[in-house]
Amino acid sequence: MTGTIAVLRPLERLRQDAEPVAVMYRDLGTAQAEQVVTRALGELALTMSGLAHQVRAHDLNDLARQLRRLQRMSEQLGMISLGLVAGDVRLCLEGGDVTAFAAVWARLMRVAERSLAADRDLLDQTI
Repeated sequence: MTGTIAVLRPLERLRQDAEPVAVMYRDLGTAQAEQVVTRALGELALTMSGLAHQVRAHDLNDLARQLRRLQRMSEQLGMISLGLVAGDVRLCLEGGDVTAFAAVWARLMRVAERSLAADRDLLDQTI
């Protein structure tokens, strides 16, 4: 048997719903909607950054509440995949399954990175 190591690079398929953002644009107008969406994406990125810091520091206090917040924010922006995975991480945390938590946390990081990049690209196209 050889010492070959296979490197897996999972690629998450993102599910997004453009309707929540489209409603904001219809209701608020382009300029105000862009401000709201930009601010919401910034808050989402900060929340994700804070979560990552907590997990790296093994500080699980209040993590479930922050994951619930991330889930709500994601849903409000139509980021279906990000919201679902945040909920999955919370379930693993609440269930005390550290192996599942580690795996689903890694998935959340991948989904968050791709979701935020995709939404920033979409926002750039509307300006």
